[in-house]
Amino acid sequence: MKTAFIFPGQGSQSVGMGKDLFDNFAAAREAFEQADEALGFSLSEMCFSGSEEDLALTANTQPAILTTSVAAYRSMIANGFAKPDLVAGHSLGEYSALVAAGVLDFADAVRAVRKRGTYMQEAVPIGAGAMAAILGADLATIEQACDDASEGKVCSPANINSPSQVVIAGDADAVDRACEILKERGAKRAVKLNVSAPFHCALMMPAQERLAEDLSGLAYGEFGCPIVHNVDAAVNSDAGLVCERLTRQVSSPVKWMQSVQEMVKNGVATMVEVGTGKVLSGLVRQIDRDVRCLNVENSESLKNTLDTL
Repeated sequence: MKTAFIFPGQGSQSVGMGKDLFDNFAAAREAFEQADEALGFSLSEMCFSGSEEDLALTANTQPAILTTSVAAYRSMIANGFAKPDLVAGHSLGEYSALVAAGVLDFADAVRAVRKRGTYMQEAVPIGAGAMAAILGADLATIEQACDDASEGKVCSPANINSPSQVVIAGDADAVDRACEILKERGAKRAVKLNVSAPFHCALMMPAQERLAEDLSGLAYGEFGCPIVHNVDAAVNSDAGLVCERLTRQVSSPVKWMQSVQEMVKNGVATMVEVGTGKVLSGLVRQIDRDVRCLNVENSESLKNTLDTL
């Protein structure tokens, strides 16, 4: 039975994240120090004791979550964890997964996601776009409602998180219309999200085009273990495909439910969420209750997970 390491994305951040790892593990300290050097400012200070407002800015959130995840992963390996059979990450988390797999250099990844966050934030004027979580409606119903609500604007599934949770994104008025339609068609809830931009939809094409140039200039190493990509929920161990997958990811829906199902199909029975929070563990339980979910976000959870494994 195989083990996969899964890495969280934006939304899992909180002030203080990574501090316990930094205090207890040399490998974690090194990761934060490398990130500070790569960015030219103290990301570690922002993570440990900064303001929630600063940490919530997309250009800060993305390198902060990446660094905390890599710090956790390096601490795990330094303390005797076996390397995973597969890796995957939710949106931004795919960069953490690629660092763990040995494909992306960590400093390159930190700088890339800092730019990614900036480009995504700047792609759409504040307030022009929106995202909403749809609970208790199937994907086909949601897709049809988005089509019916679009009226020439953008509205589409952005995060296919679980059988009971799909996030939609697009122009704010189209997302509002889709929410009303879905309530009429039996969705349990349609909740607008407090986000700074409508991620993973066609409105992100300007960001995708800007990021494509940066990603094409990076070096991609060989895979230490395969990844399941967001855009196609397919297993990949060809480094030559990574740039295109990461580029397309910016405006494409995150197929998280299908990615988890693909990992299970490939023999994964245990998934370890590496980084801050337990958002992905909760989604995995909604997708397949037979999968054992563990997590590592601090020294205590690292010890408990290592003991369990």
